Amino acid sequence: MAKALLGHVGGPDPRMVSEMRRLQQRIRDLEAELIRLQATNDALAAATREEALSRIQEREPALT
Repeated sequence: MAKALLGHVGGPDPRMVSEMRRLQQRIRDLEAELIRLQATNDALAAATREEALSRIQEREPALT
């Protein structure tokens, strides 16, 4: 009865195991890509902040 419920008679289906491994690798690849993109985004945001600050500091003082 348990075998019928699981849908397997001879253990795990090799195609299912292969697909599961492929999907797990894809998840690892996507997580690594996400970390890389976040680091790039952080670097670009920091450079933009630095550029904005340098522009503010280079301005001449306003006349009062």
